[in-house]
Amino acid sequence: MKSNILIIEDDQDMCDMLAMGLRRRGFAVSTYISGQEGLAAINPETTDVVLSDINLPDANGLDICKEVVANTPDIPVIIMTAFGSMDTAISAIRSGAYDFVTKPLDIDILALSLERAVQYRELKVRVKKLSDQIGQPQHFDNLMGESPVMEKLFSQLARIADSEASLLISGESGSGKELTAKAVHTHSRRRDNPLITINCAAMPGQLLESELFGHKKGAFTDAQNHNSGLFMAANGGTLFLDEVGEIPLKLQPKLLRALEERCVRPVGGQRELPFDVRIIAATNRDLESAVEDGLFREDLYYRLNVIKIELPPLRSRGADILLLAKKFMDAFATRQEKKVIGFSDTVAGKLLRYAWPGNVRELRNAIEHAVALTAFDTLMPEDLPEKIRHFRGDCILLGDQDPMELVSMEEMERRYITHVLKVSDNNRTLAARILQLDRKTLYRKLQRYEESQG
Repeated sequence: MKSNILIIEDDQDMCDMLAMGLRRRGFAVSTYISGQEGLAAINPETTDVVLSDINLPDANGLDICKEVVANTPDIPVIIMTAFGSMDTAISAIRSGAYDFVTKPLDIDILALSLERAVQYRELKVRVKKLSDQIGQPQHFDNLMGESPVMEKLFSQLARIADSEASLLISGESGSGKELTAKAVHTHSRRRDNPLITINCAAMPGQLLESELFGHKKGAFTDAQNHNSGLFMAANGGTLFLDEVGEIPLKLQPKLLRALEERCVRPVGGQRELPFDVRIIAATNRDLESAVEDGLFREDLYYRLNVIKIELPPLRSRGADILLLAKKFMDAFATRQEKKVIGFSDTVAGKLLRYAWPGNVRELRNAIEHAVALTAFDTLMPEDLPEKIRHFRGDCILLGDQDPMELVSMEEMERRYITHVLKVSDNNRTLAARILQLDRKTLYRKLQRYEESQG
């Protein structure tokens, strides 16, 4: 859709010239030679930007700016004048103007300023809509969200919570896999029995085997006492295998047998013990690729992957970023005994634009950082971590280069891939998923870049 620019300029020839030049650049334009006529024509639903001369026969452009800001604060105003001076510019900005341009006008520079003003208006309207939603968030246990992807997730979780089938939760680091497992258990028929959690990446193979299956006293050097194991500890409830993709290949056959036979044999034991446990597993690895690479058993993968839930990354959740930021802000303000009641529009814009490679966990840390640093009752841009303050999502294709630099398509692709790897902490599986590339294709491209530099 075309952006609607309302021009207030008492020189009809200037009006016609501006209208023709801006229409050629894709804008919809309406012109008025009277300040009062222009003000009366402003429509908060359809007017995107007001472009007003500062000297009009029946009004002062600064007064027009003040009136627009007072009555329709979401519509940015750009002031134009033939008397470009620092005092005039300061007066315009103090009156609430978004920008200030001087005559004679360069139509390309004016068009660029108008495009930025339109983007600013769109962001303000979006922030306002999202802020209105914050008061009534949707929940599934401790999971929170209003976005379509989260509504779909809540519906899926509600349908599968009472199932006895194994559940595999996949998603990027920090996207809430453990919280999801807890929510499923809480809404299941096993809710009154234990939920036992183990991080499979946190311990070596022999210790992991002992923790899962238990051991008899004297089964190995440090086995001073009998240990029944987590399968038996979770009997009647749920066992959550976090980072299941990190289970050593040598231990995977024993886990597969336990899941198929529904019984375990402790290390050093002679007798198999039956158990009644629902298995929920989680991973941020691409298990299908791990199967292809011989790092994960295919039969175990299918045993775990009876039902699969993929958690959306925070960057795809739109409205939820501000909703969660508000939740974290309130919690940390209470904990730190500080009066913090909101965040500025600029902060909201930066939170919405940032890529969030660390997902909800990174957002939580960022808000804790901001609440700790703020000296006001409103979070300001300077309170945010540096990488969020300076993130420029509109320039990622060209990195730190001049945004007007012309480069080949191949070079642009190389820079973008490099950027995605950077924001994903060099996680190639995650980068391939973001780029929607086959993992092997990404590896080939990276190898070619390395060879060209060598």
